Amino acid sequence: IRKAQDTVLKHLRRIKPIGGIAHAFNGSLQQAHAFIDLGFKLGFGGVMTHPRAQNIRRLAQMLPLESIVLETDAPDLSPHWAIGQRNSPAQLPAIAQTLADLRGITLDEVITQTGQNACAVLYPPPQQCSTL
Repeated sequence: IRKAQDTVLKHLRRIKPIGGIAHAFNGSLQQAHAFIDLGFKLGFGGVMTHPRAQNIRRLAQMLPLESIVLETDAPDLSPHWAIGQRNSPAQLPAIAQTLADLRGITLDEVITQTGQNACAVLYPPPQQCSTL
């Protein structure tokens, strides 16, 4: 939804979905809350690792951890330590560590909660999902 948050929100409000993931979220705090209110989780990935991505980093600190899922957007949107390289899911642990550092919590807390968040969206009850 890069650079299309308001347009997407307008249509989502009309159709009233049961939720989903706002992939590669890069909007404002107000837009983040609008997606969350519609039952969406927000996808944070490699962009969050860039020190100059201050808005996304601030949102990663402020928003409820229960509203965040981690993603790589492989092969695009590489983390700052891999600029110019092909992104891959192998980057996810370090991306999770970035979120933990930004929030001042443990890596285990980030992995557990964001895994549960992804499962809740991708495998809603009565389906089951293992985050391990």
